[in-house]
Amino acid sequence: MVDPFVYHNPTKVYFGNDALTHIHEELPRWGKNALLVYGGGSIKDNGIYDTIVEEIRKAGISAYEISGVRPNPEIGLAEKGARFCRETGIDLILAAGGGSVIDTAKVIAGSALYEENPWDLVKSRAQISHALPLLAIPTMAATGSEMNGCAVITNPDTHEKLGWTTEALRPKVSFLCPQNTYTVSPAQTAYGSADILSHILEVYLNRAEGFDAMDGFMESMMRSVIRWAPEAMKDGFSEEARSNLLWDSEWAINDLIDRGHSLSWTCHALEHELSACYLIPHGLGLAILTPAFMEYVLNDDTAPRLAQFAVRVMGVKEGKNEKKTARKGIKKLKKFFTRTLGLPASLSEINIDDRLFEEMAAHALSWKSRDGILHGFYPLTEEDLAAIYRKAL
Repeated sequence: MVDPFVYHNPTKVYFGNDALTHIHEELPRWGKNALLVYGGGSIKDNGIYDTIVEEIRKAGISAYEISGVRPNPEIGLAEKGARFCRETGIDLILAAGGGSVIDTAKVIAGSALYEENPWDLVKSRAQISHALPLLAIPTMAATGSEMNGCAVITNPDTHEKLGWTTEALRPKVSFLCPQNTYTVSPAQTAYGSADILSHILEVYLNRAEGFDAMDGFMESMMRSVIRWAPEAMKDGFSEEARSNLLWDSEWAINDLIDRGHSLSWTCHALEHELSACYLIPHGLGLAILTPAFMEYVLNDDTAPRLAQFAVRVMGVKEGKNEKKTARKGIKKLKKFFTRTLGLPASLSEINIDDRLFEEMAAHALSWKSRDGILHGFYPLTEEDLAAIYRKAL
């Protein structure tokens, strides 16, 4: 039986290489004093910054800037941004960059209207009723943050990387321009593609009853990522490849595919601990952990679903032995990550040892579970999580 659910995604999306030309139309509808949030100099190097500044001028509104967002974004910059918004009367946030930038902008937007410390809001998973309106301009296909209500942020002082999900954080408008992703490096394209696949797999690997049509949709998206990621890495200016990856990233995590399921997001829980402690790229951690997780949970109960993935997504020939079929699919997925995308196959290859595995497993479980079990595709204990880390070593 499918769990009851409500689906509502009001984010307005402009998609296409002319998407940014609509920014000046939307800005005045949401505010008069904007804060532009971005990372380093890449949006200045590729011309996106100049386009945004011109659109702000056309809109006739005031604008301020805050830059310096890093990969695995940190709470300190969000705290600074929230204070600035309160002091300056900012009533609109405009984020231009990857998932780290958009997530930082979400935390700013969600905490600017409250006196509480932003980290306290994140850690308590505060279900706030209001936030500053956020408009997003993604510059790579990966997190899909521009169409959902979740932000992930790191506290370097406590080595915690936590997610904050609440409807108020969902962007009002997003501008998806494939050509804005042309200059994303092959490595970053690989990390982003691994992230998209993981978002889908976190939902797909579920033993609860679901919708046949949604299974087909998820399988199609995964095949799309597997097809177009290598093409985008080979030819960064392939509009077809970049467009497909950008649209796949949206639908992988905009609340559509996960409705009706109770999910644990096991691989993300494990990876957040990794990138909080070691500052590795999020997608890289997922590419290493996901096959290890799939291998670890493969048993008589999970084999049918893993075998279905192997056949329908990885192109494995269907056989009578579901475990054997599933193993072949997992092996092909790992080969896709390592040989096709060129990513490391193990944690040891990126100089991570087992010293923190028990500590990370305990923290991942404490954040995601209240009964000592991480429920989901297969129930996992703290010892299981540590074992998955070791399997990925």
